[in-house]
Amino acid sequence: MRTARVQRETKETRVAVEVDLDGSGTAIEVPSGFFSHMLEALGRHAALGLRIEAQGDTHVDLHHTVEDLGIVLGQALKEAFGDKEGLARYGYAKLPMDESLVEVSLDISGRPFFVLHGDDVFHGQGGDLDLELVPEFFRALAINAGLTLHMTVCAYGNAHHLTEACFKAFAHALRRAKALTAEGILSTKDVL
Repeated sequence: MRTARVQRETKETRVAVEVDLDGSGTAIEVPSGFFSHMLEALGRHAALGLRIEAQGDTHVDLHHTVEDLGIVLGQALKEAFGDKEGLARYGYAKLPMDESLVEVSLDISGRPFFVLHGDDVFHGQGGDLDLELVPEFFRALAINAGLTLHMTVCAYGNAHHLTEACFKAFAHALRRAKALTAEGILSTKDVL
């Protein structure tokens, strides 16, 4: 079973994530309508069963909640990948959302790395979410999932469209990378 459940509790947040790499359906309870919408899109477009509950010190802002959610989702994905036997391993997607265009390349490598090309565009608001938190979420997710993740903003305009293109491009790249298409472990080292 390619599933995992991970919880994290700090003085600032309480986050629980369940992920099923072969499941479907989302149940998202986070203190941000816009971020909830993005997580639902991620689950749907990545073909994941995804349950998320998060609470945080939103009287300060959403930073701790968003970052910790990236940490916990990354840990859950890493656990669900298991020994990575049979994984396609690599994923790529270039996704338009009206005037915005985002490209994502990822490798379930076990070597965490995050590069955002075009990070100077993440300012302002998308709904109730500060856009500067979008890179924070993906950085925390990539590091904790053991992903090499490159995200490139090719075009942008509307903040909502930019953010949604990021989440959906990541989701479609992940959908390809998590697919069971290989025999053994797709590495000349025989380990990832």
